[in-house]
Amino acid sequence: MSDNPPSQDDKNIFDKLRLELAKSEPTRRRRIIEKFVLAALGSIPWVGGFLSAAASYKAEEETRRQDSLQTQWLEEHQNKITTLRDTLQEIQQRFESLGAGIEERIQSEEYLALVRKAFRIWDETDTQEKRRYIVNIVTNAAGTRVCSDDVVRLFLEWLDLYHEVHFAVIREIFKNPGATRFDIWSDLYGEIPREDSAEADLFKRMVRDLSTGGVIRQERDVNELGQFVRKRPQGPRRGSAPTTMESAFEDTKPYVLTDLGKQFVHYTMSEAVTRIDDSNIRPG
Repeated sequence: MSDNPPSQDDKNIFDKLRLELAKSEPTRRRRIIEKFVLAALGSIPWVGGFLSAAASYKAEEETRRQDSLQTQWLEEHQNKITTLRDTLQEIQQRFESLGAGIEERIQSEEYLALVRKAFRIWDETDTQEKRRYIVNIVTNAAGTRVCSDDVVRLFLEWLDLYHEVHFAVIREIFKNPGATRFDIWSDLYGEIPREDSAEADLFKRMVRDLSTGGVIRQERDVNELGQFVRKRPQGPRRGSAPTTMESAFEDTKPYVLTDLGKQFVHYTMSEAVTRIDDSNIRPG
């Protein structure tokens, strides 16, 4: 794709992006890509304002353009347009690697609704990490139906809700199932801080958020039916009660991802999840 700035004759950035992204595709494939691109662009409210401001900007004299707020706004959003264009191009290229079998999926209204939600979140996030996860989930949701669309929507809501510090904890537990809070903090940050520190408070909140959100849980035994087994008391307590509360960096209770948390990792933190046969597709 050309990196040249829009020409003076460009009236509509929708058309420009659609043509650039789909110009090398066969006619049917082009129409499919256009539907995807329009769904993405239509979910970002400032795109229309950018077009109007750009048209007004072109009509101004050069002397009125210098150091104006409009100029600064246009420059900022031109950078966003470039990032958006590159993101859409990357997703298109990854679609190509998934083959023609995804064409029905990516032009379905169910999938396009996910695209709209994903790009609203993409536009509001301010980190490249989250944007990369959104690209992954949009691509992986096209190439596999391991999860229903309702679950994918939940994953998008998690991307909107959680911060990068949450994702760091998720990755650490994914890499090291059974890690304790002490293990997680030590691997991520090293030295253990005081219990009354802001760092300890933040870490307790991250673990609490992910536990109540259903992403992680303490490791438990299960029976042959997959039911969690209650832990048996370890006998009568002896001696006096402890004088301090449980540490934020407790080192005896292992944590694992829930099955939902594992699916979240595969959809958002993997470049491509393993595709399955159509016979295993779950309803959206």
